[in-house]
Amino acid sequence: MSAHVAVIGAGPGGYAAAFYAADLGMRVTLIDNEKNPGGVCLYRGCIPSKALLHVAKLLDESRHAKEWGIEFGEPKVDVDKLRDYKNRVVDKLTSGTGQVSKFRKVNYIQGWASIVDAKTIAVKKAAGGDETVSVDYIILALGSLPTRIPSLPIDSPRVLDSTGALDLPEVPTSMLVIGGGYIGLELGSVYAALGTKVSVVEMTPGLLPGADRDLVKFLAQRVEKTFDKVMVSTKVTSMKATDQHVVVNFEGDGAPKEATYDYVLVSIGRRPNAKIEGLEKTRVKVDAKGFIETDAQRRTAEPTIFAIGDVAGEPMLAHKASHEARVAVEAIEGQKAEFEPAAIPAVVFTDPEIAWAGLTEAEAERQGRKVEVAKFPWPASGRAIAIDRVDGMTKLVIDPETERVLGVGLAGSGAGELIAEGVVAIEMGMTASDLKLSIHPHPTLSETLMEAAEVFFGQATHVYKPKKKAN
Repeated sequence: MSAHVAVIGAGPGGYAAAFYAADLGMRVTLIDNEKNPGGVCLYRGCIPSKALLHVAKLLDESRHAKEWGIEFGEPKVDVDKLRDYKNRVVDKLTSGTGQVSKFRKVNYIQGWASIVDAKTIAVKKAAGGDETVSVDYIILALGSLPTRIPSLPIDSPRVLDSTGALDLPEVPTSMLVIGGGYIGLELGSVYAALGTKVSVVEMTPGLLPGADRDLVKFLAQRVEKTFDKVMVSTKVTSMKATDQHVVVNFEGDGAPKEATYDYVLVSIGRRPNAKIEGLEKTRVKVDAKGFIETDAQRRTAEPTIFAIGDVAGEPMLAHKASHEARVAVEAIEGQKAEFEPAAIPAVVFTDPEIAWAGLTEAEAERQGRKVEVAKFPWPASGRAIAIDRVDGMTKLVIDPETERVLGVGLAGSGAGELIAEGVVAIEMGMTASDLKLSIHPHPTLSETLMEAAEVFFGQATHVYKPKKKAN
């Protein structure tokens, strides 16, 4: 008899686990409080933000087109229609996951789950009534929540988190983004393109603290032009909201002591959502940061309970959750599966985009690991010049002894699409020679990966950078 698996949480990790388990012949119950599977990513995160970023890019390109001899009038933004477009994208995807769930005969229960014991779940159904589900295994895919600033507990419609910002209450005259990470910069870019005077404040010395500085500089240069003010090494000391605006006080060099904004977007990261009722009745352990502890198969200290996605540890990325889902399901089936990726790609969908995978240059420095870095500047790319987007770079982090590609970093238009080749190169153990000898189409931005490998050998066709000879 096939195993009965319950998945709590229907985000990119949860529904991927449920669908894969069903494909393998297991009985599956999927529980979430939304009408259809999708989670934060589809409803309030990745997907709606990318829909709005697509519109922002169109607006930016329409304004830039005058440089090419084509001039448009200033765009008119209908916020209601724009919001409807974003909602249609979400509805199309989530209704699709709902249909696929039915095709796979997954028992989808809309409601709120709590743990009774290691094999029993109680569900308070959205339609009313309670249901108890007895299973063989449980997969916790509980996701994460926006991090709040404990010292700034402001309850006001003018102080937004990422969910509120995606609802586009209006196109404000001014907005402050607290946090220079990827969520804040992506949403800030949307509002800036719509015409809002956006300022960003970041406690650390630079934007996107986790990324290599040579990649971030391209985005920082663009943000300096498109945002009203960029304040780094600065913190917010207090906020006071009124019906019309928010008064913010700062502490940091070059920042005003006080400034007023129509809205404030608090975007300082996300925290794991491990607080499910009844978890304490099991042997599941939660660490000091709030993540559920798991082994390489994503099994918790309770043998019948697994945890995947944001709640199971960094990085909090949808594609990482989906991959963990497959590992957990295969482990339940008895396969020798483990979560051991050589590269998990990260993408910041700003304009220009920033993407990286594998070992970064900063990580290598922290580890004291000797690496060689090969960079191909996009001003030497025919494709980048043709589309007037030379604000970019491709870099390879290479082991100097084996010549193996350890990491790939990209900055520029479409970097998020290009990074997949870097992931394949790292996972397959490719060397710089392998990448150099792989014929890439011309003229494309993808060939910058090949040419970066040529730079490593001092043989790049479009860049003169001879290889330094060893003494």
